[in-house]
Amino acid sequence: MQYGVSMFPTHYAIDPATLAREAEQRGFESLLFPEHTHIPTSRRSPYPGGGELPRMYVHTYDPFVALTAAAAATENIKVGTGICLIIERDPITTAKEVASLDHLSGGRFLFGVGAGWNREEMENHGTDPRTRMALMSERIHAMREIWTHDEAEFHGKYVDFDPIWSWPKPAQKPHPPVLVGGMGATVEDRVLAFGDEWLAQRVTPETMDAFAGRVTELQRRAADAGRGPIPISMFSARPDRSAVEQYAEAGVSRCYFPLPAAGRDEVLPVLDRCAELMTGG
Repeated sequence: MQYGVSMFPTHYAIDPATLAREAEQRGFESLLFPEHTHIPTSRRSPYPGGGELPRMYVHTYDPFVALTAAAAATENIKVGTGICLIIERDPITTAKEVASLDHLSGGRFLFGVGAGWNREEMENHGTDPRTRMALMSERIHAMREIWTHDEAEFHGKYVDFDPIWSWPKPAQKPHPPVLVGGMGATVEDRVLAFGDEWLAQRVTPETMDAFAGRVTELQRRAADAGRGPIPISMFSARPDRSAVEQYAEAGVSRCYFPLPAAGRDEVLPVLDRCAELMTGG
């Protein structure tokens, strides 16, 4: 089992560079930052976690800026998006940002992606919520072309460009791993179509058996397609020993423990408690 942490990188919380150094010193394998460009004030889309939307959602840094600060302050810990809202981003620009961060970090970038839940937010970016999954698929396939070809081109329904040059290419070959986030009924299809890993979330003790069945079926489908085992990460993993053991039994290979978007004095004790799970404390 590998262990990482995640936090909303807000301007009022512990800064990204300090958090990354502290996580690296404690032996965490990776650090993820999520993304929201903004939150519409209408609040028509309900918060998936239930209740009022937490303050941190409207105070986040741009993830690529925050992750660059984190990567520059560290040597070994992997840094990644958890998740990057592809449906709100230009694919050519995003491909450049991913390649640049992976190159500058020495190949330490993890590209967590997803389609998001806030329909008003995506609409403000010109995205039709009804077609966001198809849009995400095309944009990721287009980025793969940019990362892996000297002269890349893509012609789809939502993404269309003639041959282009774009460097640097990512340090990782053929490109940084794409972690597909989500728990919807068709997320496994997207993992198989354009993902390298599944970034699962919100698995409770009551839903663990059903989740384990989904993992088994995903691995069967991957084998049928000629692929090796697909790594499974658990986002917002419950930080206790029994939960970690259950995740492992279900086929999870990496746990991401959530940290509060708060100051150093509040975050570091939580980080210490999570670190104890790596050492058997």
